[in-house]
Amino acid sequence: MDQDKQETYNGFEQGPIRPPSEAKSLLIRITRNCPWNRCKFCPVYKGTEFSIRPVEYIIKDIDLLHRIIIGLNSKIDNSGYISNNDISSVAEKVNPNELDAFYAALNWLSGGMKSIFLQDANSLIIKPKDIIAILKHIKNCFPWVERITSYARSHTIAKISDDDLKMIEDAGLNRIHIGLESGSDKVLSMINKGVTKETHIKAGLKVKKAGIELSEYLMPGLGGVELSEIHAIESADALNQINPDFIRLRTLAIPNSVELFEDYEKGTFKKCSDVMVVNEILLFLENLKGITSSIKSDHILNLFEELKGKLPNDKEKMMTVLKSFLELAPQKQMIYQVGRRLGIMHNLSDIQNSTLSTSAYETCLKLGITPENVDSIIYEIMKKFI
Repeated sequence: MDQDKQETYNGFEQGPIRPPSEAKSLLIRITRNCPWNRCKFCPVYKGTEFSIRPVEYIIKDIDLLHRIIIGLNSKIDNSGYISNNDISSVAEKVNPNELDAFYAALNWLSGGMKSIFLQDANSLIIKPKDIIAILKHIKNCFPWVERITSYARSHTIAKISDDDLKMIEDAGLNRIHIGLESGSDKVLSMINKGVTKETHIKAGLKVKKAGIELSEYLMPGLGGVELSEIHAIESADALNQINPDFIRLRTLAIPNSVELFEDYEKGTFKKCSDVMVVNEILLFLENLKGITSSIKSDHILNLFEELKGKLPNDKEKMMTVLKSFLELAPQKQMIYQVGRRLGIMHNLSDIQNSTLSTSAYETCLKLGITPENVDSIIYEIMKKFI
């Protein structure tokens, strides 16, 4: 993991993932893959080697993007419109080996050019002076940018000094995404997260102290049947101590390629049903106290798109959604589960729409889905979303 290791510059790079909330962000790759890469639930980066890109190569990427953005901006008329012909004229001036950068810049332009996301899984593992230099160059090239964000591991953040973290914030990093996954040490150990509840809390508090916005990701269902209750209660306790700006829900799915699937196949990990997960989230919300975080449910893996709001005022509203689902008859629950995961429905209230309900029910009939087997079929559907 030598930050100074030299290699050949092979042009603009982008990594495989970013948070859903960064869909309109420009992606700039700082590191490749994940330095930990041992979480039993995660299929990303497996079979890859972690490396840190040389700073001068990252600067080259930024300069290339800047040149393309300047070219595109010069073609925008007074109404903010750019024609396909003008886009093509800019593309014609781009070398064939720079087309990936061109399309990244074009996507960013269409999204409003307000945010930038630093890839891959743990960009803050590089030397503070290097991330500061990169951030300053980004701000020089794109001074209008409102938000620069990155993934980071709690284990890494906990080792960065408060002074360095504050200088990183001053240089322009204003949001960090951390995969808490769980606040239970039993769950964290079971999934091989490589971090403890104590370290999660320490890292979260350091981010907040530096004045950087914090998104913490929670994975409902991750404790399985056996640890569901402690997963909910301990996660709420950890987040109560951190008070992050955002708590983002990502319901567990287990694709065949992950190590946790082997535990599931052997029966050592018993997957929660949707009803169990709903009860778990309800218990989690009940135990969130004294914080002002915003809850987000911005992923198709989650059963309820509308499960979002600002604590504490929206807590009861969110809990009402969960309780309303639990009060439905099993067949109605099945119709909504299938409707939601197939994109027919988005909110629980859609169950009242006869057209949508009929469509979801007919799908159940076609696929032989019943209240008794719905979870096993939903499980197969969810694996495709990873």
